[in-house]
Amino acid sequence: MSDGTFDLTGRVAIVTGSSRGIGAAIARKYAAHGAKVAISSRNQDACDAVADELNAQHGAGTAIAVAASISRKEDLQNLVDRTRAELGPIDILVCNAASNPYYGPMAGISDDQFRKIMDNNILSNHWLVQMALPDMKAAGKGSVIIISSIGGMQGSGSIGVYNISKAADFQLARNLAYELGPDAIRVNCIAPGLIQTDMARALWEDEKVMGYVRRITPLRRIGQPDEIAGAAVFLASDASTYITGQSIVIDGGTTIAAAL
Repeated sequence: MSDGTFDLTGRVAIVTGSSRGIGAAIARKYAAHGAKVAISSRNQDACDAVADELNAQHGAGTAIAVAASISRKEDLQNLVDRTRAELGPIDILVCNAASNPYYGPMAGISDDQFRKIMDNNILSNHWLVQMALPDMKAAGKGSVIIISSIGGMQGSGSIGVYNISKAADFQLARNLAYELGPDAIRVNCIAPGLIQTDMARALWEDEKVMGYVRRITPLRRIGQPDEIAGAAVFLASDASTYITGQSIVIDGGTTIAAAL
């Protein structure tokens, strides 16, 4: 019998980029562990589909669907305001949504593409955290989880600027953890390796890339979105109340392997 350590009953979570991929997997796990979840991505119909699924499976009122572009501060404020009004004060924030509009060496990226990556992958996380903080401070606890990437620990000839943004997310989590620790608000990162999501499709559909990844990854495969969600439950739950400012790498062992 479970001792309730991973129980999220009564807690309210926002998960950005949760209409598919890693975000949807996290939202499903949260609902299964008792949380109420705000589903958000740019497409309202896609958000509705996931929210309807969770409400049908776990009961009406489990999830709401709020379309929001992470590039628009007013959209994110609306997401926070509606979550608070319809589900209650925010206990858990998962900053999962990100973008990468450019593949190739850094010399070829336009200024607009560079700025979009930085704004969407770093600044939007800062905005959302600040918007959710009042609820967490009032409750005297809270958990913020930023989905970074092992790319933030590595160089790349194709996604270098994306990797820079993900490295910045590690430091964003560390600094927020330092500032918010006295309020018992924890901030951590999850750093996935290559996961079979739509965003990473250009990588996992490339047989040359996949051959290399399988060769250097001890588990000899890429990951699935659901394999990230368990760590998100752990970091949101009472099982991790003394963990803050850390990054959990979930990559099948890729980062421990020598690149031969």
